[in-house]
Amino acid sequence: MIKLGTAGTSGLGYEAGLSKCKDLGLDAIEVEFTYGVRMKNDEAKKVGELAKKLKIELSVHAPYYINLASEDKSKLAASKKRILESCERGHYLGAKYIVFHAAFYQKHSKEECCNIVKEQIEDLQKTIKKNKWNVVLAPETTGKGSQFGDLDELLKLKKETGCHICIDFAHLRAREGKIDYDEVFKKLKGIGHIHAHFSGIEFTAKGERRHLITEAKDIKLLLDAIKKHHADITIINESPDPFGDCVKTKRLLK
Repeated sequence: MIKLGTAGTSGLGYEAGLSKCKDLGLDAIEVEFTYGVRMKNDEAKKVGELAKKLKIELSVHAPYYINLASEDKSKLAASKKRILESCERGHYLGAKYIVFHAAFYQKHSKEECCNIVKEQIEDLQKTIKKNKWNVVLAPETTGKGSQFGDLDELLKLKKETGCHICIDFAHLRAREGKIDYDEVFKKLKGIGHIHAHFSGIEFTAKGERRHLITEAKDIKLLLDAIKKHHADITIINESPDPFGDCVKTKRLLK
């Protein structure tokens, strides 16, 4: 099954955004806490109740200022606090996946960074379990070579911690300079439901620069691969016009 949704509401607010999602025949919205978790629990509960009524699935994107491999203890503590605040709001929203960019390598080797992130994920999971928050951590594939989060690293992390992962196809393309969908979906076989991000992407040799409107030819390539591999997937569009690109994707699906 292919479900389509938007990253945020393009400034409409969640009541109007959810209604627009329903009117357009979309399936999901990712609640964006880009610069901080500013939604209160009571507001999250109201948004979640409306989403449930409209049968719109919710997920959460935690703030961007996160580095679980930071050697600065205050930055590490702040990173974990932002993720846990996102988890708490996600619980009240009725959202399942809590998406975030996990870390930067900095002075660490890839293996060292992976071990550090694993340890922090396990610690976060203990707090989630203790608070009985009904959410799942989903670290995201990242778009720059300086960031922890290539596909193999995240699949290893999932296997070792039981977390889920978010596959950002645009980031994979920017990180490697290209994307082989057959190779990606073969690696994802057996993962269960795929929570994914997609958009157009501008990138350099160092990786992603910015998200762009998603071109029809790129959408078709992804849809063809999803159908070929019979993937069960939710695609959250992160372009500058997520509603428009979701409608475009829906049209191409038909």
